[in-house]
Amino acid sequence: MTKNKWKKVVLEQFEALSVESAPYLRIIETLAQILEQRDKTYEEFKESGGKSVLEYTNKGGNTNPTKNPLLVLWDDLNKSALAYWRELGLTPSSYKKMTGDAPKKEKGGGLAEALKSLES
Repeated sequence: MTKNKWKKVVLEQFEALSVESAPYLRIIETLAQILEQRDKTYEEFKESGGKSVLEYTNKGGNTNPTKNPLLVLWDDLNKSALAYWRELGLTPSSYKKMTGDAPKKEKGGGLAEALKSLES
């Protein structure tokens, strides 16, 4: 997804949790950039064959297996994004630490409503 789409997703999460997002716009922007780069890196990884381990020939001419740098970067970007999610209180455990409450479950919803209509 693009940075703007990720930003929209994060802002929707703030709204769903009834948290004011304005003070965090710069952090949200950074998170969205990280997520966009993560997605691009994963696409590049898939397009390059999606191999987790590559063969690397060093200066001495020896060939050794090594982790795919794209996969390592993707993992690092995931970890960075998770740190931002936690800092913003957007994971269930971080939300609970910040507010003392568990995230509110939405009442009803697409699947729940569909199942209820089948029972009638």
